Amino acid sequence: MAAGKRFLEVKDLQGWYGESHVLHGVNFHVDEGEVVTLLGRNGAGRTSTLRAIMGLIGRRSGSIQIHGQETVGMATHRIARLGLGYCPEERGIFSSLSAEENLMLPPQLAEGGMSVADIYKMFPNLQERAASQGTRLSGGEQQMLAVARILRTGARLLLLDEISEGLAPVIVQKLAEMVTSLRRQGYTIVMVEQNFRFAAPLADRFLVMEHGEVIQEFTQAELPSRLERLHEYLGV
Repeated sequence: MAAGKRFLEVKDLQGWYGESHVLHGVNFHVDEGEVVTLLGRNGAGRTSTLRAIMGLIGRRSGSIQIHGQETVGMATHRIARLGLGYCPEERGIFSSLSAEENLMLPPQLAEGGMSVADIYKMFPNLQERAASQGTRLSGGEQQMLAVARILRTGARLLLLDEISEGLAPVIVQKLAEMVTSLRRQGYTIVMVEQNFRFAAPLADRFLVMEHGEVIQEFTQAELPSRLERLHEYLGV
């Protein structure tokens, strides 16, 4: 795809949890409207990269620019107000609240957030389960709710961590349709995915991480010629 306006620029990103140095100079960028997938084995630093972008890691250094604004010294709530939404692997659904209460929980942080009606149009299951407690939702419904919650906030850059993990193929297909729809609506998406089959048709570019840094980058068009090498990196 043609290069768009730069949304996210990460340069020499170092990250620590306590004394543990987990990110070792991560470099990549994401343009507006692009879908980028971070690939790699467990422990490669993919989730830590998303957490570092949101300021949710113990300590970080280097540069993380959102629309040209440096955010390495910023608090997480201020980063979110720049239009970022993070959907963690553990989903974070509150079991004592209904699905709709969970949906309405985060504040609106920026203009242009999806209305509840738009969200229910995209996720009809959630409308059917609006009054159900968080614990009564299936894994797929919880995942849809976790993504829907950040769409309401006005976020335009979505950081999605393993959204297909452990879900039935029919639900994974619905999530793929959701990502495709969001991309058409101009959202910018960075996905961490172990499920390569899910991620392969969705992303404009793929970044392979190993030992806390990006070691390979290639486009959707280059994917067929990189598959053999990818299998070596990912062990799939």
